[in-house]
Parts: sequence; C-alpha cells; structure tokens
Amino acid sequence: MLMVGLTGGIGSGKSAVAARLAALGAVVIDSDRIAREVVAPGSEGLTEIVAAFGDRVVGPDGALDRAALGGLVFADEAARRRLEAITHPRVRARTAELAAAAAPDAVVVNDVPLLVEVGLAPTYHLVVVVQTEVAVRLGRLARDRGMSRAEAERRIAAQADDARRDAVADVVLHNDGTLDELHAEVDGLWRDRLLPYEENVRLRRVAEPDETALTGPDPTWPQQYARLAARLRHVFAPADPRLDHVGSTAVAGLAARDVIDIQVTVPSLAEADGVLAERLAAAGFPRMPGQWWDSPRPAGSGRWEKRLHGSADPGRPVRLHLRPEGSPGWRYALLMRDHLRADPDRRAAYLTLKGDLAASAPDGGSPNATARDPWFDEEHHRAEEWAARTGWRP
Repeated sequence: MLMVGLTGGIGSGKSAVAARLAALGAVVIDSDRIAREVVAPGSEGLTEIVAAFGDRVVGPDGALDRAALGGLVFADEAARRRLEAITHPRVRARTAELAAAAAPDAVVVNDVPLLVEVGLAPTYHLVVVVQTEVAVRLGRLARDRGMSRAEAERRIAAQADDARRDAVADVVLHNDGTLDELHAEVDGLWRDRLLPYEENVRLRRVAEPDETALTGPDPTWPQQYARLAARLRHVFAPADPRLDHVGSTAVAGLAARDVIDIQVTVPSLAEADGVLAERLAAAGFPRMPGQWWDSPRPAGSGRWEKRLHGSADPGRPVRLHLRPEGSPGWRYALLMRDHLRADPDRRAAYLTLKGDLAASAPDGGSPNATARDPWFDEEHHRAEEWAARTGWRP
C-alpha cells in the first residue's frame, strides 16, 4: 500500500485536505484522534501520565485535563520529552495497526500535525504539506476556534515554520483561496499522482518520466536529493551505506533532464540483490528490468556492471545506481561530478554538448548516445589529470 504523510500548521486547512482525500477513497489515519484515544479514561497511557505529572492533570470527570498538562510541558523541554515517551510509542503502535488493516491497494494517509517536529517524513512514500499564509491562519483560528490573536500566534510559533515543512515536502498544497480551489488541488493530486503511485508500488513498476528534454537548472534539485536520501537511509537502516547525488542534477548551474541520479555504494553486486532489492521496491524504488552497465572509460575496456532502480512516483523521476565501492563506474561517477563542479569551462562545454545532442535526437538525446560521444573520453582524461594535480579522492 502507499503510505502518505499529511501535515500542515495549525489553521492551514489540513483537516479539509484529509476529509477530501477520505471522500476520494483514501484510508485516513488521524494521529490527533489516536493521541486522544491512548490517554482516554481507564487507559494505561493516562495512568502513566498521572504517575509522571500528578493528579492535577486529571479533571473532575476523570479525563485528561489537556490545558493543565499543556501548562506543565509547554515551556519545559524535559517534561515535554517525558510526555512524548509515554504517548508517542502508543500512537505509533495504534497507527501501525490501522495501516495493517487497510487493503493491499489502499492509499493510506497519516494525518500528523507534528510530522516534521518528530522526524517522521522519511518513513512515508510521499509527504504532503498544506501551506497557508500566517495572516489567513490567524483569521481562521479566530473565526473557527475563537482564539485570541495572542493565543493563535503562540500556537503557530510553537510549531515548525514553513521553511522546515518545505524541506520535507514532496507536495505543497496552497490553501489561501476557497475550499473549491483546495478541493481541485487535492483531486488533481489524487488522480495524477497518488493513484498511479500506489499502483506502481504494488506492481513493482518504475514510473517513466514524461519528458526527456533538458530543463533547469533547478536550484531545488539538491533539496529534492536530500529528501530522497533521507527516505533511502530509512530503508537501509540499521545499515548506513554511502549515498551520493551524481549526474547532471548534482552540478549547480547545469541544465539536465529532470531525473535525480543517486549512487548507492554497496559492498558487492550480490549484496544489491535479494532482500535489499525487495526493500527498495516496497519503499517505492523498484528495480528496472534487464541488465545494466556503464560505458567504460576509456572506451572498449569492458563494461562496468551495476544494478539500476527507478522511482514508482510519477511526480519525481529517480535513478538509483547501485555500484560496488571502489569499482571503476563508482569512481567515475564521483570524479566527473566533482570535476565539472570545479571547472566552469568544462561545465560550459558539457552543457553545449548536451544541447547539441538533445537538438539532434528525436527523443531529446538518449543516455546511450550521450555516453558514446568522444567528448566523454576527453573529459575522462582531463578529469584524471585534475584528480592527480589536486589530490582528489572519491
């Protein structure tokens, strides 16, 4: 099943997005509701909270007095962490139960207000952030919840800001307009990305990019790589293999096809098979069919075998190149990237070559046509000279 994390600041309209997704067919798991369930009267969670904070956090009706508890933990970091140690494991366990009960072809949306704050973003196939201007949020909190401006500002300030949410967002839904406009955004996300993404994950199928033409340079490519790398580290845990952003999108100022290339360092190609391949597929990075290798440098010196995975997400093309540490292909990917980063003249020459190839090829310039061009043998020679001169090491 596809696991989607949904978050947004207080007053952003996240609940409206969750309701729309539920109406479209998503299985929505409300973390706030679960958080209330695990501390309901008679629960083990409430018993532990009382033991930690005293009877003053319980109201006359035997239910948790959230205002009293909030007053104790809001400005006390140690107290907040003590509370989280009681509630978070229970919320996670109940969330896992509900997700496991969903159908195999479900799109499961986990509505988590503090998704960013507790570091959950890498655990999902996709993270959706609802973003709204602060002035709009303040107005909604006053209108819908009766909050004073001071209280609303305090609540907003206590949460992650937009920059932190943007850093983990695969999708940003803007909710400064009408409800109909928000629904149109959600409907498009559901139709064009979530449903095909779910099917691709279930069928272990790579989503091929619609466009092969050069684009960019896009200054967000490094940030997109960082999100993907965090997701991959979660997949590999407790192992911690080396991950590198390689290829044209890893070189600032260079136009490229909008595909994020990531090199995953593995001990051997045998290690890239079996369990690891299945874990990547389940996380949304299935293996691409067929056998794959890199064009050797210099040409004619034999092929450099690798494993290649892609992304099941139709909205974010990715290629994972699994290469053994120290292998020629592994070293070459890092050397070419670093040389182009360091030498603006070679970067400009490469950009000209890419443009010429894209203009002359009906498909926008295929990787094989590019890799066979003599320019790359010359670049390899120059890069090796640069490495020797500067003491470069991968």
